[in-house]
Amino acid sequence: MELTQAIKTYASRSGFSLVGITTCDPLPHGQTFNDWLDQGRQGEMQYLATTRSRWCRAYPERILPECRSVLVFGVRCATPVLKKMDDPTSQTIHGRVASYACGADYHVFLPARLKRMIEFIEDRVGQSIPSRWYTDTGPILERELAQRAGLGWIGKNTCLIHPRLGSYFLLAEILLGLNLEPDPPFTVDQCGTCTRCIQACPTGCILPDRTLDARRCISYLTIELKNSIPSELRPLMGNWVFGCDICQQVCPWNRFATSPVDPAFEQLVSQSAPDLMEELALSTPEFSRKYRYSPLSRAKRRGLFRNIAVALGNQGNPAAVDSLVRLLEADPEPVVRGHAAWALGQIGGEKATQALKGAVRAEIDPQVLNEVKNALNKHLDYYEEE
Repeated sequence: MELTQAIKTYASRSGFSLVGITTCDPLPHGQTFNDWLDQGRQGEMQYLATTRSRWCRAYPERILPECRSVLVFGVRCATPVLKKMDDPTSQTIHGRVASYACGADYHVFLPARLKRMIEFIEDRVGQSIPSRWYTDTGPILERELAQRAGLGWIGKNTCLIHPRLGSYFLLAEILLGLNLEPDPPFTVDQCGTCTRCIQACPTGCILPDRTLDARRCISYLTIELKNSIPSELRPLMGNWVFGCDICQQVCPWNRFATSPVDPAFEQLVSQSAPDLMEELALSTPEFSRKYRYSPLSRAKRRGLFRNIAVALGNQGNPAAVDSLVRLLEADPEPVVRGHAAWALGQIGGEKATQALKGAVRAEIDPQVLNEVKNALNKHLDYYEEE
């Protein structure tokens, strides 16, 4: 018990807002995960469906045979800026970025904390201990581990929710070859009859069984999906350009959350509402420099520019036309040109239409050409068969 308390105290001093301990026993919802995969709801995230992932995800001891305990940690993200669509006549057009991405990349700074945590434990017990740690990178059911470690319950939006601190957390885990006193699991579902997250999701990706159809989730569409975003989902994405917080923003449990934000997220809070015109001015080297230590680097330039094109199309601001025309005419990435064409079709007007007509003659990529023609077909008064 003394060691357990020392570990928790050190975790709190190290910046973790939550810490709990559970056993390495098999997790009961492994089959639910496999059924979800069998339905193809992971979309293009095929790394989730590998044989190893299926085999060990619900069995911590299959990852670390010496495992005796699992430490689960929560790190408080930045509070999101509730930035809505800009006025369609504004010359400044903003997008929205998920709260966890408004700061340093947790894949960069959390591993160092976890390593120091292991070093602290080994120093206390006076010996090396078998261990393995993850920060949203390993084949384990981390939210179920967190629930079993007493950190909260899994809400209808699939997020882990703490009754006092809400759901704006990143999770991390240490599998440890050391017996520690486990915390009691969190067994009470405090969502009750509330369905605000389900009703608020613009794409309808939240399913009744507390899983998501990732193929419809804005976070998946803006981050994990690497190619073209389905045209029927684009108008539903609003001005989100990286991730989405809607199901958390409407959750009553986040209304009064008081946990302080981790300092790693306070540095770049302004990034939650980027100026989209400024973003489109970034060259590839400038993008790499700006987002080198940011989660937004995952989307790469082509993904972020694709997402920005969709956001601009949804906002319908004519001030975006010049930037979109430049993308359509000169961007090296077909997926960016194609989504720029779609956005120009959404905004309309003489300048957008003339650019699309020019692309009919100049574009050689068949998918982009299809996007161009579909965009022109939205404005039959302007369309002329070339």
